[in-house]
Amino acid sequence: MCGIVGYVGPSSQLADERGTAAGHDALDVLVEGLRRLEYRGYDSAGVAVISDGTVGFRKKAGKLLNLEQELGEHPLPRSTTGIGHTRWATHGGPSDLNAHPHVVDGGRLAVIHNGIIENFAEIKRELVEKGHEFLSETDTEVAAVLLADTYNDLGDQDLTAAMQVACRRLEGAFTLLAVHVDHPGRVVAARRNSPLVLGLGEGENFLGSDVSGFIDYTRSAVELGQDQVVSITADAYEITDFHGNPAEGKPFEVLWDAAAAEKGGFPSFMEKEINEQPMAVEQTLMGRTDPDGNLVLDELKIDESVLRSVDKIVVVACGTAAYAGQVARYAIEHWCRIPTEVELAHEFRYRDPIVNERTLVVALSQSGETMDTLMAVRHAQEQGAKVVAICNTNGSTIPREADAALYTHAGPEIAVASTKAFLAQITAAYLLGLYLAQLRGNKYKDEIAGILAELETMPAKIQQVIDAQGAVKDLAQSMKDAASVLFLGRHVGFPVALEGALKLKEIAYIHAEGFAAGELKHGPIALIEEGQPVFVIVPSPRGRDSLHAKVVSNIQEIRARGAVTIVIAEEGDESVADYANHVFRVPQSPTLLQPLLTTVPLQIFACELATAKGYDVDQPRNLAKSVTVE
Repeated sequence: MCGIVGYVGPSSQLADERGTAAGHDALDVLVEGLRRLEYRGYDSAGVAVISDGTVGFRKKAGKLLNLEQELGEHPLPRSTTGIGHTRWATHGGPSDLNAHPHVVDGGRLAVIHNGIIENFAEIKRELVEKGHEFLSETDTEVAAVLLADTYNDLGDQDLTAAMQVACRRLEGAFTLLAVHVDHPGRVVAARRNSPLVLGLGEGENFLGSDVSGFIDYTRSAVELGQDQVVSITADAYEITDFHGNPAEGKPFEVLWDAAAAEKGGFPSFMEKEINEQPMAVEQTLMGRTDPDGNLVLDELKIDESVLRSVDKIVVVACGTAAYAGQVARYAIEHWCRIPTEVELAHEFRYRDPIVNERTLVVALSQSGETMDTLMAVRHAQEQGAKVVAICNTNGSTIPREADAALYTHAGPEIAVASTKAFLAQITAAYLLGLYLAQLRGNKYKDEIAGILAELETMPAKIQQVIDAQGAVKDLAQSMKDAASVLFLGRHVGFPVALEGALKLKEIAYIHAEGFAAGELKHGPIALIEEGQPVFVIVPSPRGRDSLHAKVVSNIQEIRARGAVTIVIAEEGDESVADYANHVFRVPQSPTLLQPLLTTVPLQIFACELATAKGYDVDQPRNLAKSVTVE
């Protein structure tokens, strides 16, 4: 999410002294870099340059074209130092005011930011008490004002030192870039849990959220490490940690072309987004607790008394989002003891549903523009229900019209087939369930803290599954001629099976079905014949023992009838080995959290099988990313 570009080139005087060209106009580099980064998704854009002892800046909501028109009507002076940004809204909706850069300290300092500052509210209160004023709703302006305040307190005109000190105060995920009138030939940047790459040119240097921000100018790059600050000038760079100790980055050469660079070197956006899932889940979890460890979902602006009175929850969604809702139902009912239904949004209002002022409707939509879901939201509100939107796009229609919104912070999803948004929606729904359990007293504080602690381990576990994807890809390659694939699951594994089948249908165009494993004996077992591939999502043997045993029996039943059994099982579960043709392991986790892991091999399998068949996995036929018709 968000695109970031920084540039420092040689001044005309320096170029004359060296007998070299004067470099590029910073504005040209910034705008072209932002254009290269448009694929990341954004809702506003802005630039800032240093010229003649002033910060010149322009920023506009909407597409990059709006910014370019603004620059055409109100040009900025030529400069060799600048920063540029495309924003994906998190704190504060899309607007000119909330767009980056944020220019503070009387117009002396400009800052852009990617990520989420978790403790921005606490820092903002401190800065307000010191007399600082704020113009926007963003956490970024808080970081900018903190940096300016720190810079002035230090009193030594050292922007790098100020960045180091300020970053030690910040919690969360961030990439920060700053320029200051005291340093006309310098950009200072920092990163924590958010990407930043340094580009090395001839007499000029670059920064970008990824290499596509400067791919037109250099292929020589340096990957910055965690909790590092980098200061660039036209002919040098210096890397330190947040305490000022010297540090090193990791040099590499960019071997991809510009189109591949936009995909981070992956062959498709879908594969890139599968690999972004640890970050998507991590960022969805960020900033959700107060200093006392209580869940605080700031976007949930429904009176607590109303939420305590809820006696039924209805989840409305379509496609993959509906399967995320089905996963969430198990957790919400278990934690909150509230009856929970999952409805396909396009069927919801046509069956005269029973909803009233004590019903909470949860609307799931990646884009926030899904027309079927929007119409369901409006119908629910007409019946008196309160609506919470779980959405990935700040400022879109569904969260605007809902009574409250919970954003997933997964970043833009370009591929039509949803991957990281699915895991982020499940994560956000878990947070909602835990918040309701906390509010209603269904769970003790330490119980909620324990579940949150388990959730916080999931990004690393998802990464383990991704790191072991080679065997899944090999199997997919060998099965590219399969005519049909079946998927079985029990409990939370059932909606995972449905999602696995949907992915194959969406991008590989082959018959695929997901079943509740207990339904086998009621009909679907008739589909099993010699060589039929069947994925089985096995529940943890450490959870509901009887359920685990029943699924193992299902594997034996279909194996006896000739099925090729492909088992997704927990590490250490050896009871499946004798009955599986292929076993893919996922790390141990609580039963309700398992879908965040067991879904991933199915995504990888579908992506690889479709690729092996020669299909465009990012743009499957007949489908659109956002379905805005009913």
